[in-house]
Amino acid sequence: MKTRDIVVGGLLAAVAVLIPMLFANTPLMVHIPPFSATIASHVPILLSITINPTVAIFTGLVSGLGFMLRTSPVIGARAMMHAVFGGIGAYAFKKGMPFYMVLLMTAPLHGLLEALVVLPFGFSLNQAFVVVGIGSVLHHLVDSAITLVVYSALTRLSLIKTPRRLG
Repeated sequence: MKTRDIVVGGLLAAVAVLIPMLFANTPLMVHIPPFSATIASHVPILLSITINPTVAIFTGLVSGLGFMLRTSPVIGARAMMHAVFGGIGAYAFKKGMPFYMVLLMTAPLHGLLEALVVLPFGFSLNQAFVVVGIGSVLHHLVDSAITLVVYSALTRLSLIKTPRRLG
């Protein structure tokens, strides 16, 4: 892994842990148990997809840790799922899938993973799949729009490199 990737990954992980520390349990967090949405909390994990799978997984785990420390085990477990969809998304991006398509493709996976992870905590299927699953997909899509704006700015500033397309 390149030094640049490690540094950018560290910065994204730092932002990923900072978001719950600063914004969780404030008016910037919508909470309808077991669902919650903290504005822009997915931006670091979504950006990390453009670096590589290792960075995406690391950023997702750190995000989960931040939410675990600041909120609840349920929200922390949901945030840990960022490592899974982030790693898969980063692999697809590395293989040449356009970034906007990766963001769309990972949205239903993100919702499904977060719905499944709340079931062991005693939530009903309706709470898990409708409230958490659909809520997570919608939150993912809103944060994807924010991410595309940030990604465009970062690539223009050469802080994140655009990928070489295979084939």
